Amino acid sequence: MEKILKKLADQLNSLDEASLINLWDKYYEKVQSFTPSREWEEDILILSLIQSVRWKNQLFNHCLAQPQGQGNEQESSLEKNQSIRPVPRSKDKKPAKVLSFRPKE
Repeated sequence: MEKILKKLADQLNSLDEASLINLWDKYYEKVQSFTPSREWEEDILILSLIQSVRWKNQLFNHCLAQPQGQGNEQESSLEKNQSIRPVPRSKDKKPAKVLSFRPKE
């Protein structure tokens, strides 16, 4: 299982974020209408993968911009960085909700 996940991560990492983002609206619209089907499950996974590439790139850039040696001494980058936002959407659509991922206490 881990080998499959690592291969998937490697393939995702090689994709162009801009090309993936162009698909974000398509899959967002598809998952809005829940149907208990394999197709809906795959669509929500695709949407999640697209968003995960965006988050990974934003966090990578944020960490790269930090001065050396600050990473472990302060709050985690995810907690500090409030600039990680969802993909910009057109104004006539309802904004997406961003979920905060925090470690278990």
